[in-house]
Amino acid sequence: MNTPQLVDPFQRAVTYLRLSVTDRCDFRCTYCMSENMTFLPKKDLLTLEELDRICTAFIGLGVRKLRITGGEPLVRKGIMGFFDAMGRHLDDGTLDELTLTTNGSQLHRFADDLYAAGVRRVNISLDTLDEDKFAKITRWGRLPQVLRGIDAAQKAGLRVKINTVALKGFNDIELFDLTRWCAERDMDLTFIEVMPMGDIGGEDRIDQYWPLSNLRDRLADRFTLTDLDETTGGPARYVRIEDTGQKIGLITPLTHNFCESCNRVRMSCTGQFYTCLGHDGMSDLRGPLRASESDAVLIDAIHAAIARKPKGHDFDYSRQEVQGQTIRHMSHTGG
Repeated sequence: MNTPQLVDPFQRAVTYLRLSVTDRCDFRCTYCMSENMTFLPKKDLLTLEELDRICTAFIGLGVRKLRITGGEPLVRKGIMGFFDAMGRHLDDGTLDELTLTTNGSQLHRFADDLYAAGVRRVNISLDTLDEDKFAKITRWGRLPQVLRGIDAAQKAGLRVKINTVALKGFNDIELFDLTRWCAERDMDLTFIEVMPMGDIGGEDRIDQYWPLSNLRDRLADRFTLTDLDETTGGPARYVRIEDTGQKIGLITPLTHNFCESCNRVRMSCTGQFYTCLGHDGMSDLRGPLRASESDAVLIDAIHAAIARKPKGHDFDYSRQEVQGQTIRHMSHTGG
């Protein structure tokens, strides 16, 4: 078993890599990107072979969990070949988990292949069960296509978790419908506070912001909630709804700073390496990757970047200002 070799200045072991394989997406969610996005030229992207090499280096340094993100990862040409290649690390025991975050639009095509590659869990972003509102929030999306993908994922044997961004005045009235729907389908559910990342073309995130402390209070008005001590090493805190047996995750970068247990880092599809979602500081790994056929230069660059990992982010909506906002879009970094 590979042991953690990446330990930041605050003695947190980095064991989780979130890798964006493309900044492109077939949706244009209003809290994520502008409608008329300028995407990266394909020549700027790392090849799938280069992404394999970087991931393999991280796994050799103790990364045990690899999540593939985007944009929408399943729109990248040839992506299943990459998943198949990563499966070898599951087979030899050096990787514990290979997972995916997706909007669900392409899952009806790839669910069986993902399971065959070793994927066992997928996170699906879904903010509303109303078809008209779904078309509005995604701009380009179609709800029936996503629901078809969820059906395909569950039929293939994939465990599904629904990620819902809490948006005031949009899906707050659907709180109990979403909760009940996930319970009926035996799907996990996590709510996420909207984060101040990138220019989204006129949308006001302060108006969108719905604190999860309020959401939790509303759940508690109807259900009996039990706070859970368990943690996955990630940002979510969990409550159990005793009435349904459900476990609900709450990701609260604004109302609760979750950085003390951060074990993750992110890399973009161009080799930009971010040790914190809430900071624009990044390190270039594409240059070291291409500088030598040996991984020694790349590994040195990874260690140097981990040594600069900050203690925490500084997202804040106080005083009706978007403090700590990053200039890049979430689709560039990877969710």
